[in-house]
Amino acid sequence: MPSERKKDRFNNRLGFLPNQSGVYIYKDENRKIIYIGKAVNLKSRISSYFTPSARQTPKTAELVSKIDDFEFIVTEGEQEAFLLENSLIKKNKPRYNARLKDDKSYPYIKVDVNEEYPRVYVSRKRTFDGSRYFGPYASPGSIRRTLDMLNKLFPFRSCTKKITGTDSRPCLEFHIKRCIAPCTGNATKYEYNEVINQVISFLEGKTTEVTVHLTRAMKVASKAMEFEKAALYRDQLQSIEKLYSTQKVVGIGKENIDVLGLALDGDNALFEILFIRDGIMTGHDNYLMEGATDETEENIIPKFMQQFYTNSSSIPNTILSPLKTDDEKFFINWISEEHKRRIAILSPKRGEKRKLILMASENAKESLYQLNAKTLSNRTLMEQALSELQEELSLPNFPRRIECFDISHIQGSHIVASMSVFENGQPRRSDYRRFKIKTIKGNDDYASMKEVITRRLKRLKKGSNENQVSFTAIPDLILIDGGKGQLASVLEVILFMGLSQIPVAAIAKRREEIFLPYISESILLRKNSQALFVLQRCRDEAHRFAVNYHRNIRSRSMIMSPLDSIPGIGPKKKENLLQNFGSLTEIRKASVKKISDIPGITEQLALKIKDQI
Repeated sequence: MPSERKKDRFNNRLGFLPNQSGVYIYKDENRKIIYIGKAVNLKSRISSYFTPSARQTPKTAELVSKIDDFEFIVTEGEQEAFLLENSLIKKNKPRYNARLKDDKSYPYIKVDVNEEYPRVYVSRKRTFDGSRYFGPYASPGSIRRTLDMLNKLFPFRSCTKKITGTDSRPCLEFHIKRCIAPCTGNATKYEYNEVINQVISFLEGKTTEVTVHLTRAMKVASKAMEFEKAALYRDQLQSIEKLYSTQKVVGIGKENIDVLGLALDGDNALFEILFIRDGIMTGHDNYLMEGATDETEENIIPKFMQQFYTNSSSIPNTILSPLKTDDEKFFINWISEEHKRRIAILSPKRGEKRKLILMASENAKESLYQLNAKTLSNRTLMEQALSELQEELSLPNFPRRIECFDISHIQGSHIVASMSVFENGQPRRSDYRRFKIKTIKGNDDYASMKEVITRRLKRLKKGSNENQVSFTAIPDLILIDGGKGQLASVLEVILFMGLSQIPVAAIAKRREEIFLPYISESILLRKNSQALFVLQRCRDEAHRFAVNYHRNIRSRSMIMSPLDSIPGIGPKKKENLLQNFGSLTEIRKASVKKISDIPGITEQLALKIKDQI
């Protein structure tokens, strides 16, 4: 039902809505909750959905078409609405809300302090039973790695047996220094609980407190001539110091920080969190949000923080976010009240903390890329994606082989190109090729692309005379990283060489527009289209390959020396000259006589050196 008809249907109700803050709930014809939102003004916000002139995203338009009824709850203020929205979303998981995937199943590290000899283990439920919980962790793998690190640092028990202190001998864990064996009476209840307290302090980020305590305990044990205990404390201190030296984050001091990075792609939003405690990066993890289609970074970040930190048991003093959001103040007030201390959210634009955000975001992009790649590795899904691609681009053949080309340079210098190859939707790296641009000077992407395609298709026309399969195989699609200009350049080459049967397309990064020959309008595939992801992955691989090649060439050129161009100067003589004089500047200052004193340098060669550098 169009929005104007729905407005007519709901007209009486809309007119009586309160001008107050609150939460609104949309339901479909089956009375199922499909969307929950908050509003500063319920009347204004709900009415906006049914205004014909309102500019709506495709996702919102689809939502409106499904609304059959709505409810609302008035709150005392925006902050209360913010919190209520979060709790209702978590409870109902509406289809059109962005939400953490499977958040109920996220595991925690549980320290069962109610036990006489507490254990440290994984729990998928967080209950108010007096135990200490740390997390949540996104995957069993990440929590296992954390537990393993803890057990290497602190010798707590991993068994479930009843501890009596009367066992005749300890198990293997004692001999590999992963337990202090309270089961045999080797450690008292007090000594064992000290280990557990260290585990808790470490998980809370109180690394300094742990090291101070261990240092003190080591000295006490040494003075009492309990050398085995002293050695154990020493080993723990060394392990923590080793961890600290390898994972210390330079430039931020001994702070407790969560660093958020974000990658958005279609229906998915992936957040990477770097956990920094006491200046040490103690771990990282990523969390997937579904239902993120048409969501902006400004909208999705507070939604994630809402949902994630509601469950999180260990919240640092500072959260670094990619950008500031309107809902930030509500979250800060709520989370600070919950934890009885002020929590800060910062979005630095420069410095070490900004670098951390960029690092987290790069890891988020890579994790999302790998997630999508894993999805597409399913053969059935891949076939569907390629079938969709064939249909959307009107390709004559099933796109088994796609070749993508990209140009890389900096202000027209060291121009290179790359060719990535995908077969059946998967990268065929053995067929990747790279090119140095030979005939083009300056910044001319069109001409550079023209040269590359010409060279590639000439190899194709050689056929059996060419021994490289990469160049003799006929592509089902040639994909260009660029827009209409690059496409026109490539099409000119294809037509000139009489290979018009090979389809060609271009993909432009800004809006992910796809351009085809002889069609003025671009094609925009759905953001969550698997066909689009195939094209993006081909393009990204070509870009990565080109950039790496360009970086290598640039690096080699930067270490080139004017000495390399002088006949008679080889690597050995060059090394002797630089070792004796230290730099080209000093060689320029030196006399011919002084230069000729270097072994292997004749007076004639010295004159050439003076003349050419």
